[in-house]
Amino acid sequence: MLSVFRRFIHSKFGAFAALIFLGIVAAAFILGDITSGKFGSSLGAGETAAKAGGSRLTVTELQERVQRVFENARRSNPGLQIGDFLAQGGAAQVYDQLVSSLTLKEYASDQKIHISKRLVDAQIAQIPAFQDAAGNFSQENFRQLLMRERITEQALRDDISREILERQMLAPLGLGVKLSDSMVLPYASLLLEARQGTIAAVPASAFKDIKDPTDAQLNDFYKSNAARYTIPEQRRIRYAVIDVERFAQAAQPTDAEIAAYYNQNKTAYAAKDSRSFERLILPTEAGAKAIADQVKGGKSLAAAAQGAGLSVSELSDESREALTAASSAAIANAGFAAKQGELVGPMRGSLGWVLLRVTAVKTTPVRTLEAVRSEIVATLRTQKEKKLLSDFTGKIEDQIANGGSFEEVVKDNGLKLETTPFLVSTGKQVEDAAYQLPADVKPLLAPVFAMSQDDDAQLIPIAADQRYALAAPGDVQAAAPPPLAKIRTLVVMQYKLAQGNEKAKAIAEQIRAKVAKGTKLSDAIAAAGVALPAPQTVGGRRADIMRSGQRPPAEVAMLFSMAANSVKMLPIGEDRGYFVVQLNGIKRGDAGNDKALLNQVRDQLSDVVGQEYGQQFERAVEKEMGVKRNPAAVASVQRALTSSNGSGQ
Repeated sequence: MLSVFRRFIHSKFGAFAALIFLGIVAAAFILGDITSGKFGSSLGAGETAAKAGGSRLTVTELQERVQRVFENARRSNPGLQIGDFLAQGGAAQVYDQLVSSLTLKEYASDQKIHISKRLVDAQIAQIPAFQDAAGNFSQENFRQLLMRERITEQALRDDISREILERQMLAPLGLGVKLSDSMVLPYASLLLEARQGTIAAVPASAFKDIKDPTDAQLNDFYKSNAARYTIPEQRRIRYAVIDVERFAQAAQPTDAEIAAYYNQNKTAYAAKDSRSFERLILPTEAGAKAIADQVKGGKSLAAAAQGAGLSVSELSDESREALTAASSAAIANAGFAAKQGELVGPMRGSLGWVLLRVTAVKTTPVRTLEAVRSEIVATLRTQKEKKLLSDFTGKIEDQIANGGSFEEVVKDNGLKLETTPFLVSTGKQVEDAAYQLPADVKPLLAPVFAMSQDDDAQLIPIAADQRYALAAPGDVQAAAPPPLAKIRTLVVMQYKLAQGNEKAKAIAEQIRAKVAKGTKLSDAIAAAGVALPAPQTVGGRRADIMRSGQRPPAEVAMLFSMAANSVKMLPIGEDRGYFVVQLNGIKRGDAGNDKALLNQVRDQLSDVVGQEYGQQFERAVEKEMGVKRNPAAVASVQRALTSSNGSGQ
């Protein structure tokens, strides 16, 4: 339901706005959308894109951030081209967000608002990318991911501080927003509105008389549609795998190490006595004695408790120490002195009078060194392997940092260098559809495609604490269309489809004009002079058609943006022809008596209004701080990115 109103209120560029506005650092890190500089005097040299107080945003910083956002978008949509990204407002949205962040940072500094290191630490610890399999913060994962994304720890902390600052300043603005029924009713009623219409298709494939193009025509078509055939950038990936098995022999523990570990952990191998109990806690001694008397008379503790409207709790495999911590030493001592089946108490506890019944007694004898030797060997071997692997990868990182080349580091450390064939960022091979990506290469795709060709090699985790790869880009083929001769059959087919599309457009316009003057849609189709599919009647309520955020077909969605009794044309897309869409009827909705719907829509619109308040606050602060924007900055960045990424990329 919320997605419906988001579509009402936000522009078609809302996805970019949402990505950037909601790009809190946790998500931004995973996507790599964090640059390595501050919005302050430490920014690199370059023309000023915006200035707030004593801080400025440079054109260089803006270009780097827009480039990174574009690269992130291409990770999930490899076919995305820079022209499409910019046309959809990507650069402008990034610019607005960076200026907003810069402005709020300066305003907060002016108001003596600061973010503590402890708060930033807590935020870092909550980022899933930095956690191990148990969900705990992993310093190793933290170090590896920062290295892979080429981000310094301080840069990450700066971005997190800014995000927390924005959240603390903007979030309260939307609290307590309460919209009246009169404001909510029109939007809620729109969801109940039903529309019915007729849709006719004029497919390009209906025109069978299209002749094959001449060589000149085909060449012109190919050149003017080069972007359509462009193959995304392809890279070879060079990598060398480092597996923990490499250290299997060196990690074998000695007898002395095994004995030392056993002696250091003797308490873990000592004899243990654990017990299971049924426990009942009552507020008065008299009540506890009454229950105890029933148990002594033959009732179970559970049955006696149930008769009093109570229930027992189960304590399984409790040690004396655990029971002491949960109750008291006296209760624990009494519980462990009793035999199985015996009742202990009533005894005074911190929460009332306690009754315990021993349900099981478990005695674990001392485990000797020989009995646990294999267990200790496995533990020590894992610890030593992890340390040896960490030391080895640390050595490799130092060699790279000190200027060692990929080939030198691989050779010096006895690694095996492997190179993939040319791959696109999804791991597919253009020349071989049957190509199977090796399991070791899959985790390397995103990091290597995010690297520049002259970047230093990176250590990338394949399986944390188990397997790593030293990786770098090899040969790179820029995004470009293949030679015409190689795809001639495809281009001929699409040329003929494009010609058919032009004819379909002309026929669809004729049909639309006739229907607009009163001709029945079916009659106009019959008189078109070409065999066309019969028109289809469609309709339904807006809420049903757009249920659960699902996007309906464009021709159906158009019905809900048309005036009554109107008729419009709509491209099918990809030169496949045109739709003629006629709206036949509208049944207005009325949500006045649907309180549940009104409240649901009120909550959703309140969120939107809260965001609007935040945007108004940002604009007010920008005005108050005298922020100066360079109106030419975005255009300059767009030109630079179009050039550096290739016009078709």
